[in-house]
Amino acid sequence: MLTDDEKKKVLNRLRRINGQVEAVGRMIEADEPCVNVLMQLSAATGALSKVGQIVLENHLKTCVEEAIRNGDADDRKQKLEELVTLFRKYASTNT
Repeated sequence: MLTDDEKKKVLNRLRRINGQVEAVGRMIEADEPCVNVLMQLSAATGALSKVGQIVLENHLKTCVEEAIRNGDADDRKQKLEELVTLFRKYASTNT
């Protein structure tokens, strides 16, 4: 679980991302040049990726670490399978 401070930071990032996405909509309505729209989309995509990294890191440091410590083989196996699925998903979107 994210700490209260981490939640606050992630939620602030998400609000900024929401603003960036709304800006893209306004840019399209205003017939802004495609390059400008693409730059704004790139910024929003990068920011979302960073949020994903923060959540994944937290998952590793909390849920996965707990599964390793608790000695339950089924829990460890489940967490490992979750990680493999996550890494495959992230690897396929970044290639």
